[in-house]
Amino acid sequence: MTNETSRRHFIMSSAVALAGLALSKERSFARTYSANEKLNIGVVGVANQGAYDLGNVMSQNIVALCDVDANYLGAASAKIPGAKTYSDFRKMLERKDIEAVVCATPDHLHATVTSMALVSGRHVYCEKPLCHNVWEVRQIRELTKKHRRVTQMGTQIHAGNNYRRVVELVQSGAIGPVKEVHVWCGGGYHGKEGLAPAMEVPSTLSWDLWLGPAAERPYNKCYVPFWWRGWWAFGQGTLGDLACHHMDLSHWALDLRYPSTVESEGPPVEEEGTSEWQIVKYLYPARGEKPPVHLTWYHGDKRPHYFAEGKLPTWGNGTLFVGEKGMLLADYDKRVLLPEADFKDFEAPAPTIPDSIGHHKEWFEACKTNGHTTCNFDYSGALTEAVLLGNVAYRSGKKIEWDAHRLRCKGAPEADAYLREERRKGWEWIG
Repeated sequence: MTNETSRRHFIMSSAVALAGLALSKERSFARTYSANEKLNIGVVGVANQGAYDLGNVMSQNIVALCDVDANYLGAASAKIPGAKTYSDFRKMLERKDIEAVVCATPDHLHATVTSMALVSGRHVYCEKPLCHNVWEVRQIRELTKKHRRVTQMGTQIHAGNNYRRVVELVQSGAIGPVKEVHVWCGGGYHGKEGLAPAMEVPSTLSWDLWLGPAAERPYNKCYVPFWWRGWWAFGQGTLGDLACHHMDLSHWALDLRYPSTVESEGPPVEEEGTSEWQIVKYLYPARGEKPPVHLTWYHGDKRPHYFAEGKLPTWGNGTLFVGEKGMLLADYDKRVLLPEADFKDFEAPAPTIPDSIGHHKEWFEACKTNGHTTCNFDYSGALTEAVLLGNVAYRSGKKIEWDAHRLRCKGAPEADAYLREERRKGWEWIG
């Protein structure tokens, strides 16, 4: 639905319709599932990462597919012919049989899809980062608590066995108390400065719906389908795209939540394009008997000084825990205690964290049993908030002293301005 009349109709009707759905859905979803009963799922964003998510929930009953690109939607529909198709997720949410929603849109639409799904009583699986700005993250967390839905953020590597073994090593004290962590990855998404020139919108793409709450701008192929990550209007650069995966490990192993201070350096800040490289320094407060932690993030060609000193193997991406008794280097699928000579006789603790049944399966099974997920929006929301504060510090040029309770940067109103974004008319917040 792309014409102006249809858009005005949804602006007027969405809030009223969803308010009514919230009451009915809360009652209808409070039911008992048999052992083999399937969950009714609607998927928003069905190509690329969305196709991956869709493939991982195919064991359930996919009743609705939504995408703003007709070609993507057609390809997904051919695989699941029984599912009804939509270009506008708001229309999809008017259905009364959808019990859970998978959101795999670009970042700037995450909070919009997720909030409306939660308000209408649906469980939600949302890709990372959970939201496009800090304010949205906090609102989504509150909505999750209010509506008591089962949630999971798409940090799939969290379900891997290697991460579990690393967490056990850190928490068992293998390298002693940890006060220093370094996290890095290569590459960098970087949009060109200034608005990209207008191009003709493909006939298969609903550009207005793709923009959603973002400010109007002309279509250009540099945004869709992938490189939107390099533009502040739609993504949060490499930090927003990958830190939720890599910083997840240190947040989990060290029980980190809100940083006390955040500061960042990088190339000169551009109004439109995200940074090619960045170094972000986080300070987390003590947690009970656990000491404060200095965590440093690097992307682009930046790395910790330990590489130059020859103390680390030449891995690509990684997380380095620096403890009083040694160091632990980890990536998605490998880990090593350093210096290796000091740990040649080390015996790892017996596993205490159960293997995952699968990141997506964990979510949809919990939806049916009112169970627990490891990357629910409380845990993953705090992680996303910390990640996004790195870009708040970078774009404002300020060292942030973060007041998590009041959701503000102490004494830095210029930084506060990056905590929330103005939403386009017709896409006002519903929650």
